[in-house]
Amino acid sequence: MHKRDAIFPAGRQALYDINGYSAAIRSGDLLFVSGQVGSREDGSPEPQFDKQVQLAFDNLAAVLKAAGCSFDDIVDVTSFHTDPAAQFDVVMAAKSRAFPAKPYPNWTAVGVTWLAGFDFEIKVIARIPQAA
Repeated sequence: MHKRDAIFPAGRQALYDINGYSAAIRSGDLLFVSGQVGSREDGSPEPQFDKQVQLAFDNLAAVLKAAGCSFDDIVDVTSFHTDPAAQFDVVMAAKSRAFPAKPYPNWTAVGVTWLAGFDFEIKVIARIPQAA
């Protein structure tokens, strides 16, 4: 049995330790990234929604980077929204910045009622590039 290979972005492991989970798990050439939210360095939510969404993407980028990946390596996205209809335009703008060209990853968006004080969360699966 393989042991889980945990990945943490620089400077944020304490937040994951407090809540008892890993930012991402590497399994073979796949990276399974836990849901990323628009949390500030202290773990509190960014109150302005557009900034919260961008911070969630920034936090996701940091996890990907720690594993040697980028947005280009993402194959599967799941996002969670507390008010999908009202949030759609802001999320689509962030999505367009993160994935500016085809082929886009597949994406599932889910409306939820609770995200622990946040309004948006994004989790992904990425393929880890082979070392050159």
